[in-house]
Amino acid sequence: MNPNKNTPLPILLPSTGYKRLDAYILANLVQLETLAFCRQHLPHSIDPCGRQFDQMTQAARSGVKNITEGCERVATSAQTALKLLDVAKASLCELRDDFLTFLVDRGVPPWRADSAEAKAVFAVRLDPAAYGSDINHDFAVHLLAQRGKFAPFFADGNPEKAANVLLILLTRTLATLERLLHRVADDFTRNGGATERMTAARVAYRRSQGGPPVPEDAPACPECGAPMRLRHGPYGEFWGCSAHPTCKGRRPV
Repeated sequence: MNPNKNTPLPILLPSTGYKRLDAYILANLVQLETLAFCRQHLPHSIDPCGRQFDQMTQAARSGVKNITEGCERVATSAQTALKLLDVAKASLCELRDDFLTFLVDRGVPPWRADSAEAKAVFAVRLDPAAYGSDINHDFAVHLLAQRGKFAPFFADGNPEKAANVLLILLTRTLATLERLLHRVADDFTRNGGATERMTAARVAYRRSQGGPPVPEDAPACPECGAPMRLRHGPYGEFWGCSAHPTCKGRRPV
């Protein structure tokens, strides 16, 4: 909540610092290990057209890049951010089903969640991200260090084991991504969208300049987002844009 309701929030909210998020770190690990898996276990004899290789690696990439774009769009559009994060979730769900199919096609069910093998993978914890001024370099160093924690599970080159480990990594990624989706939705509920913040900022500015008063409940103009004023016309009252005549937006009362 805004501690001072008379002080509007900034129009552009800060980004989520996505390179520090567990969801982003895990999605990157999934992408890297999916690339390694497909290169090693989807040779031409198994995937002659390369279609499965392409679809799995692109789904992994979509998970990472839509988290990136979604977190960047939080500053101006919570709705767009939620849509992009949801696309990331859907792409990773698709990839999860690909690994499940890989196992079932070989007559092997995935590890039970309460098995010793699964518990060992779930037990690996990510280190907190501690970056300096060179974010890209420090992020890469951190990501490689986290990848090294899971490297022993892939060391023997067993495709069925690798698919199981990736299923668990995807489960963890999707759980953290679900929490991120709820966080963005909660922030929107508390702070509103960019249009609402623009209106609040404009109202506050005009008041500070001694302009005509704007009602507390004045809606935002559907055309430009500026606060509206109650006006009177031949057919009764209506909301008209405070930027009139530059903007002729209006709303019914």
